[in-house]
Amino acid sequence: MANPLFDSLFGIHAGKTTPFLTLPDDQVVTHAEFLATSAQIANVMAQAGLTPGDRVAVQVEKSPQALAIYAACAQSGLVFLPLNTAYTADELRYFIENSGAALIVCDGRNEKSLTAMAKDLGARVETLDADGGGSLMAKAATQPDSFATVPRAGDDLAAFLYTSGTTGRSKGAMLTQDNLLSNARTLVQEWRFTDQDVLLHALPIFHTHGLFVATNIALTAGCSMIFLPKFDLDQIIARLPAATTMMGVPTFYTRLLDDTRFTQDLVAHMRLFVSGSAPLLAETHIQFETRTGHRILERYGMTETNMNTSNPYDGERRAGTVGFPLPGVELRITNPEDGTELPQGDIGQIEIRGPNVFRGYWQMPEKTAAELRDNGFFITGDLGRVDADGYVHIVGRNKDLIISGGYNIYPKEIELVLDDQPAVLESAVIGVPHPDFGETVLGVIVPEKGASPDTGAMMQAIQKSLARFKHPRELVVVDALPRNTMGKVQKNILRDQYKDMFAS
Repeated sequence: MANPLFDSLFGIHAGKTTPFLTLPDDQVVTHAEFLATSAQIANVMAQAGLTPGDRVAVQVEKSPQALAIYAACAQSGLVFLPLNTAYTADELRYFIENSGAALIVCDGRNEKSLTAMAKDLGARVETLDADGGGSLMAKAATQPDSFATVPRAGDDLAAFLYTSGTTGRSKGAMLTQDNLLSNARTLVQEWRFTDQDVLLHALPIFHTHGLFVATNIALTAGCSMIFLPKFDLDQIIARLPAATTMMGVPTFYTRLLDDTRFTQDLVAHMRLFVSGSAPLLAETHIQFETRTGHRILERYGMTETNMNTSNPYDGERRAGTVGFPLPGVELRITNPEDGTELPQGDIGQIEIRGPNVFRGYWQMPEKTAAELRDNGFFITGDLGRVDADGYVHIVGRNKDLIISGGYNIYPKEIELVLDDQPAVLESAVIGVPHPDFGETVLGVIVPEKGASPDTGAMMQAIQKSLARFKHPRELVVVDALPRNTMGKVQKNILRDQYKDMFAS
């Protein structure tokens, strides 16, 4: 019995001395060196007593060693659980407890705060620092650089990615080996990747975009990556001449366009620019083509499904759309009230079916049943339409999810913190347009009668409790929130009222 994920992404490169990762200091990691490191990590995990199906929670900075943990989990049959590096200890506890993680890998700076939690939850802790140091790699250095791959089936779990609804309770999306592989193989074909490509990779690897799209494509195609820890404008401009492709969020492209060094000559040799994780403004699309001659390829995906649609590689990449359903992926527009399919052109909820669709939510059968139909269609929570030419348009969300700079932000989580502050009667958190991040967070506060809330103190409370990307850009104090006849807060009115607040 084979291990489809490891064999197809990693095992095929065994013994290759070709470059896999080029680092900011110009150090090159070959495929063979990378696999040797991942095998050593797999041996550490095996010695720790981890067995196939166990979860490994990872909250570390981006590095070759961090990526090697993903490979080690695949080879060992473990379930990889990447976590946003901005999450606080309070936030981490839920993910670790809910997933039942057997091992936590964290930055050395966080070891003390996580060790007590891990002991309480029955997990082990190892450290991995941004420079590759820490207890995990110290132990790995003493291990053999080969590991007997654990047999797994295509429907075995490969990863958990936590998402959430506006209720604030996070859900562990269970992704199988086949989910990840089918998507990677399709995208390699659709976006014409080959082993001659060089992918400029500045995305985080705790998110599906940077990990299961960018990295899995590079591994499937056998190409190399320029592996940057984060988006750094100077580094990106310096490295573009050595790249053939780049994937990013809209913020990457708006920041490049703001720099006079970003010219048509700089990227004349490039083959492809891909954007996702947040809506790309049509204005950005047009500016980019005017400046460079390239049309950004925008696509649409989500945590539970990886990629669903894509603008065409050959053919018109239409601004304001996310293209067509990928081969093997079915997309339908339905009535949110009864699930019946709507005529072409009508706006409704987007549902997806295909080999990319996740198995369900970890230990949440009721939530799984509510969002994953018996016939295999997943109710995405997005609203959209399909035009006469077959292009898919995302027109909004039937939940109040905010997407800022590619990160999902759930208003309820922020509202709970705000509502708990002195002198606050209630709050509403909304997303409003922002020229750089697509959307940004705005908190609307209603004070208790006769009280004057201290917005500065509220921001400090949020900074202590929540990751930075969730912080409101501003807090606004109002007399009352708009409500309908049933008493429900009408956030659509608030969004319309403040839509121009951060306009450039």
